[in-house]
Amino acid sequence: MMRVPSVDAWIKAVPPLWRGVLSLLVLCGALLALVESRAGILRSGAEVRLKTAPVDPRDLFRGDYVVLSYEISLVDAAAGEGDLRRGDPVFVKLSPGPDGFARANGVFRSRPPLASGETAIAGRIRSTGVCAAGANGRPDCSLGRQRLRVDYGLESYFVPQFSGRAIERTARDRVEVVAAVSESGQAAIKRLLIDGKLVHAEPPY
Repeated sequence: MMRVPSVDAWIKAVPPLWRGVLSLLVLCGALLALVESRAGILRSGAEVRLKTAPVDPRDLFRGDYVVLSYEISLVDAAAGEGDLRRGDPVFVKLSPGPDGFARANGVFRSRPPLASGETAIAGRIRSTGVCAAGANGRPDCSLGRQRLRVDYGLESYFVPQFSGRAIERTARDRVEVVAAVSESGQAAIKRLLIDGKLVHAEPPY
């Protein structure tokens, strides 16, 4: 019976130099795939306008960044599909409000059917049972309505050094993010604006 060489035997038969070159090519290919995936979202993803609230200072090792929360980060639990739990992957259906900013009007386990102008963004449940906001914008548990907090991978945004603090201190209603959302629901920040004026634009590569 003919013996088929094992994978380990094949690897050992390749000279160390070529093994190193192949490993480097695989690593570079993986990095290029990640970059191209994000670039594809920025190039062809549907644009949605998001109201934000910058809340964090800078990372000294990677330059300035802001941590952003969004109005669409809190979704009424009543609009949820089934018993959603922390860590569950979900799709949130977005539709433009009267002011042009996206509103969350449903959360689903799989990508839902969409009407004209609607977008489905992929996210993950961070927490459940969040109290709904009252008239002052702060959580008010007496309202009897619970919300789901959803993360979309848009919560951290790196900006040129020393500018993160200024953005952090900007009033909530002055900050806007334009995000690109792909057909699969993956999203990336495309532009950040203050008072409707461009502050940062993300290059495609």
